[in-house]
Amino acid sequence: MKLLDHIINLFYPRLCAACGNLLMSKEEDVCLSCRYLLPKTMYEKNADNPLALMFYGQIDFHAVMAEFFFSKTGKVQHLLHQLKYEGNKEAGFFLGQQIGESIKEAELFQGIDYLVPIPLHPKKEHIRGYNQSHVIAQGVENVTGIPIMNGSLYRKVFTSTQTKKSREERWDNVRDIFGIKDYERLKGRHVLLIDDVLTTGATLLAAGTTLSQVDDIKISVATAACAS
Repeated sequence: MKLLDHIINLFYPRLCAACGNLLMSKEEDVCLSCRYLLPKTMYEKNADNPLALMFYGQIDFHAVMAEFFFSKTGKVQHLLHQLKYEGNKEAGFFLGQQIGESIKEAELFQGIDYLVPIPLHPKKEHIRGYNQSHVIAQGVENVTGIPIMNGSLYRKVFTSTQTKKSREERWDNVRDIFGIKDYERLKGRHVLLIDDVLTTGATLLAAGTTLSQVDDIKISVATAACAS
């Protein structure tokens, strides 16, 4: 079996999704070195972390966290690029598992009823083949057992990319793009919004504002990364 594995690795090498180096035989998706070096924020332990403060005065999120710090050309950036543009769902599942490990014992994130991944517009999801936030949510579900609620939040408007827009332009681009189904299932629930990266927070603010229309809902936020 080891010989067969070596032959397969020769033609289809298993590479670390974070650094691109060859994985050792017992390593999965991300090498042990990268797992150790990925820059954790530890924000799940601090109710008044910088991400939570971003939303003060705009929306009443119960808790906000990001798992890793993101920087251009860094390992987290490589993981996200693999997920969003290279079809590497394993990278997203790994990121979700890391979020799950961080929040499962964190006091701020107890009592969550549903995971709600930020939806893509059906046209964009068809082009990509999947929703990266849903893949991350699957990793969170795998660790925590919290179920994913699909379709409760949906994107009703196809928007242009946010990458090169200012904070104000991003908000204008996403202000009214979401809608809600299943109001009754959401009433009185604690939901965890899941997204890949938190930068200006415009998309999460828009999603949270829409969900806030539901009576007695509690909303928290978890993303794979945030700007360092």
